[in-house]
Amino acid sequence: MIYCEGECTEEHYFRGIKAELRALPVAICIGGGHGEPLSLVRSAIKHKKRAGNSSADRYTPYDEVWCVVDAEAPTQHPSLKEAIALAQRSGVRVALTNPCFELWLLLHFKDVSGYRTSASTQSALEKESDCGYAAQRKHLDYDKLRGPDGARHTQAVERARALRQRSADGLTTNPWTDVDILVDLLREARARP
Repeated sequence: MIYCEGECTEEHYFRGIKAELRALPVAICIGGGHGEPLSLVRSAIKHKKRAGNSSADRYTPYDEVWCVVDAEAPTQHPSLKEAIALAQRSGVRVALTNPCFELWLLLHFKDVSGYRTSASTQSALEKESDCGYAAQRKHLDYDKLRGPDGARHTQAVERARALRQRSADGLTTNPWTDVDILVDLLREARARP
């Protein structure tokens, strides 16, 4: 189960992956207060606890629960550290991006270095017309983003790893993302017989 803060970009992206990796049992949820990580994590924890008793979840607990969270910049979410700590205590994994999810998408097109605000990252992604992203409506065309044969995904993973090699702490390092870890887990799950 994947809980996202964003009602548009993240949802379009993960629904695109789900369609690409057909038959992969992934639930995508928009949870909590928009853009507020602690509320998102709390929603994911509640859903995780009720899944085994819920007809909507086919009475099946999820093997993994993830929250996709933005640090935001120039001002970090005040509840971000608390949200990450709560997720860790509750067995919920966090895919964090500093400053925002659009950084992960931008890495599909180019290397990114140097401090970025959420607005500057969104603006840079908007200039990459290949994915149909528009900051005003936060729309995304997943098929165009992934590119032919998923080549852009491979490049984005390499670029995300390079960012993490500079520091293991996404709370203090900008730019930084580990969304690729979640995406690779999904791809690996689909590849299993």
